Amino acid sequence: MKQKNTSLGQDAVTIISTGVMLEGKLSSNGNVRIDGNVKGNINAKGNVTIGSHGEVAGEISAQVITLGGKVNGSLVANDKIMLEPTASLKGDIVAKILVIEEGAVFEGNSSMNKKDYAPVTSEKNE
Repeated sequence: MKQKNTSLGQDAVTIISTGVMLEGKLSSNGNVRIDGNVKGNINAKGNVTIGSHGEVAGEISAQVITLGGKVNGSLVANDKIMLEPTASLKGDIVAKILVIEEGAVFEGNSSMNKKDYAPVTSEKNE
């Protein structure tokens, strides 16, 4: 019997290259790399990397978020958030692990408290 592939797209990487501007919501089952400009929220089941020339105006949710560029919005990671020396973040952070390298600029609040943590893949019950 043939099994259904439930991991479709999990190993894929979506790249928004330098010079590309995207407006709207971006969702991915895999990893995302932003080197261009995004206006809108990003939700990835994998990792999100914002390159040193990348800019995002919106919220980002992922397993691991690595920021080297600019973000104006909140970051929520199931695992870790890394702010590289070229990073600039104006927004709040929720993650289990937070790494801020020397030179990074962060303006907002951070929380590593499990009660404040809402996993990216969870469904809200009302």
